[in-house]
Amino acid sequence: MTYVLSTDKDRVDRDWLWAELSNNVYWARWRTRADVEAQLENAWRIVGAYDAGTGAMVGYARAFSDGVAIAYLADVYVHESARGQALGKAMVAEMIDAGPGANFRWMLHISDAHGLYRQFGFGDPDTRYLERPEVR
Repeated sequence: MTYVLSTDKDRVDRDWLWAELSNNVYWARWRTRADVEAQLENAWRIVGAYDAGTGAMVGYARAFSDGVAIAYLADVYVHESARGQALGKAMVAEMIDAGPGANFRWMLHISDAHGLYRQFGFGDPDTRYLERPEVR
């Protein structure tokens, strides 16, 4: 299959995004539909991946940023039907290297796929890094 990447928020299939994030990823199951909608609307940048033949959405990545020096990568997801074709790598490259934040300091939190992100220069946090976990 061939895929097309787009940074157009209006092209995002919101029903697909909600279904995938609320059912198929460990990191987003607690979010409400309103949360997902707000995160999409307020995203600094998104990358959607679409089947070139049907136009169906098969991948998504989101970032938020100050627009000047720092950005956070979130919600990188590829549907199981499109995995194994380097689509996640293409989406991350589009988000980080091909966009307006190519020279930014990028951050993310993950518990898997470390090999993918190391290809883009992500490494272990240094000793200056502190985190306050979310409270539920």
